[in-house]
Amino acid sequence: MLTATRPVQSLLLAIFVMMAGSGFLSTLIGLRLERAGSGTMVIGLVATFYFGGLVVGALRAGEIVRRVGHIRAFAAFVALLSASTLTYALLQHPILWAALRLIDGICIAGVFICLESWLNDRAEPETRGSVLAFYMVALYSGQAVGQLLLQTGKTIPAVPFELASILISLAIIPICLTRSAAPVLGEVEPLSLRRLFVASPLGVAGAGVTGLALGAFYGLAAIYARRLGLSLADTGTFMMVVILGGVALQWPLGRLSDRYDRRRVIIGCFAITLTISAALATEVRGLALLVLGFGFGGLSFALYPLCVAHANDRLLPSERVSASGQLVLLYSVGAALGPMGAATTMTLAGPGGLFLFIALCTAAMLGFGLWRLSATQPVPDAAQQDFQILPRTTPVAALLDPASSEDAQPQPQKG
Repeated sequence: MLTATRPVQSLLLAIFVMMAGSGFLSTLIGLRLERAGSGTMVIGLVATFYFGGLVVGALRAGEIVRRVGHIRAFAAFVALLSASTLTYALLQHPILWAALRLIDGICIAGVFICLESWLNDRAEPETRGSVLAFYMVALYSGQAVGQLLLQTGKTIPAVPFELASILISLAIIPICLTRSAAPVLGEVEPLSLRRLFVASPLGVAGAGVTGLALGAFYGLAAIYARRLGLSLADTGTFMMVVILGGVALQWPLGRLSDRYDRRRVIIGCFAITLTISAALATEVRGLALLVLGFGFGGLSFALYPLCVAHANDRLLPSERVSASGQLVLLYSVGAALGPMGAATTMTLAGPGGLFLFIALCTAAMLGFGLWRLSATQPVPDAAQQDFQILPRTTPVAALLDPASSEDAQPQPQKG
């Protein structure tokens, strides 16, 4: 399995370093705004700008990559992201920070487009699943490790931003020194949303609701933890445990969905996520908080790839890449809306309002899923594709799915 990663080791290293530097910024920025006295609604709005930037970048950054090439585009996105990260240390103001988060989101989307299209080009059909698995490990482990940097600003507040900028800047070195030729970026034509919803209402609704829940979590979980009385170190630990839970449980749940009706696994995940979220809304502390956080991460992080796999079960092979691209955009739109919804609930109900909001989202999705279970028949076992872990990044990530057929691959654009 390790042999499969040799052609892309520099890319995986770049992903790990990039996420170690940028993956904890959402936590850090929320904490700094909260410490400065910003209200929950303001913190939620700043988080919304980041996810809005991801949507804009996912739609538009590919044009820059096609125009100037992967290495130049990657260098430009990383340089702008590094500069933006240092700017946080110069002046703390919610309006400025919201603008910076918008820039961050666009840059992160551009970075993912460069790296994911490069991974797709370098991965052979027989090693595509292994490459994607290592990509996910690099992405989430970098994000988890980055949470440990939250504690570095106790004496000098600017240090976490400086360290983040250093790591982000270092991520460009493996790319600039790679001997791999840069690919030509193709363009994925999105599948009609109406066609996608008709084929898989559960997959479409599940992707959007998962975006609402995880956008709310990433935007406000650190505020939830601090208002429970957790120290800065314990807040970082809580965030890291949730992310590691997401890494640990995705594959077992995916394999379970391959053996049984995938709809039942999705509905079960929403039901248990609802239960855990309701428990977290009661503001538990100590070991119970970490155990529940691990379970929340494991189940909620698995929901998006489960919904993509369910949608793909009901589509033609030639439609799967386009459908996955559309689903990740739906997830991103949901993630952009989630922080404001959760901020409103937290304003009304206190810290536990974050998970109360998530519980309400998952409860609505649970009811919808049970209705779909009774309204349609399951996909026959022979027609159900194997589960594949997928990142919730950009539409280009859909090309990494081994289930993508050759005729579904986009054609390079000329000129």
